[in-house]
Amino acid sequence: MEKFYALIQKHQLLEKGSTVVVGVSGGPDSLALLHLLVRIKDKWNLRLVCAHVDHMFRGEQSKEEMQFVLDFCKQHHIICEAKQIDVTAYAKKFHLSSQVAGRECRYTFFKELLDKYHSKCLALGHHGDDQVETILMRMVRGSTGMALAGIKVKRAFHNGYIIRPLLAYTKEQILSYCREQHLMPKFDPSNEKTNYTRNRFRKYVLPFLKKENPLVHERFQKFSETLLEDETYLQVLTKQHMNTVLKRKEKSLVEIDINRFKSLPLPLQRRGIQLILSYLYVHIPASLSSIHIESFLELLSQDHPSGSLDYPGGLKVIKSYQTCMFTFEHDDIKNFCFELEIPSVVHLQNGYKITCEIVKEPITFLKGNNSFLLIRKQLVGPLIVRTRKQGDKINLKGMNGRKKVKDIFIDEKIPLHNRNSWPIVEDGNGNILWIPGLKKSSFEAEYTDENEYVVLNYDEL
Repeated sequence: MEKFYALIQKHQLLEKGSTVVVGVSGGPDSLALLHLLVRIKDKWNLRLVCAHVDHMFRGEQSKEEMQFVLDFCKQHHIICEAKQIDVTAYAKKFHLSSQVAGRECRYTFFKELLDKYHSKCLALGHHGDDQVETILMRMVRGSTGMALAGIKVKRAFHNGYIIRPLLAYTKEQILSYCREQHLMPKFDPSNEKTNYTRNRFRKYVLPFLKKENPLVHERFQKFSETLLEDETYLQVLTKQHMNTVLKRKEKSLVEIDINRFKSLPLPLQRRGIQLILSYLYVHIPASLSSIHIESFLELLSQDHPSGSLDYPGGLKVIKSYQTCMFTFEHDDIKNFCFELEIPSVVHLQNGYKITCEIVKEPITFLKGNNSFLLIRKQLVGPLIVRTRKQGDKINLKGMNGRKKVKDIFIDEKIPLHNRNSWPIVEDGNGNILWIPGLKKSSFEAEYTDENEYVVLNYDEL
């Protein structure tokens, strides 16, 4: 009980008078947790709600375990919410492993109960051995940052938080407590199968570590807490510095300035990538690891001005000159071709607009390559705005001969991901008049006060 109290007080896991939903499978860990909470229930004025899910994996045996939990709660005057869920069918429907499907079903049920009982606290029975196994598994898998800290004693969940008051205990200590209190927990035989990664760590790695240090779980818990403290500080620094690196941040797209990013200390670079990925992914794919972060840093270090990486879940990383873009939208850029009415204003998908006006004195409208001037009566219509085509060439103003549009993009260091959406303006004869913001053609008119003009302007929205 001393460790139980100590962890609760150290991390402020419980508030007196609160309602606590307790996930209980009927196994020794969750049963011991529930029993410990029952022992402090009156002193802390707690309202306990037991939550049990029968995954229906083991037929009658699962039903017996559910009845065991119901009986235990009845004996101790605890509210019990038990639910049978066909997890196998759920896994098949959504193409998930049985473990992932089971977790999704459980946590959905937990959220429902938190709402039903107006509770902000979900208590789960993970213990010190679980912590050691989790940290080792994540190290082997290549996790980085806060993921390496393993299981948090307290973390945000739904409209409240999850607490894990047993992280100070080993499995053997929990089993010993169950024996002392005559709890008679149930045991899931699947926990002995070595086809699960965690079970292999539990059977082969953990015993070796305990021989080296019987208190290894305390060392790992200290490592977890210290790493979380360090990471929290570094995350604050990273967010501050990344604000100077970001060029664009949208729902499914982030663009950064490469030079500014590379000027950051390497620890902040790695965490900066993690911030970007956490923002873009709704759920971080299990296959995403430190390998992807290292491959990104290698991409930026290469001398070649362009390159790309494919990340899990359809995320593409595109380097082009001094910018790098993380995007899910690389396949969503649509070719366009439309007639530009005179006068009109059109909004483009790249975040710019083209304004077309009829004027007598256009001098005040001219803005270098962001504007284009035509004599209205000499204009061969219609004016067309489109995306580039293979082999596009333009007669540049002040130069003899024609130049490929592709070469202009390269000379101007236009990122690859911007080229396919860049507007091209041509006349009714198919002559390219203007590449807005970049180059003008020799077809631009010279201003005199004797004509009526069409002025095109290119501006940000």
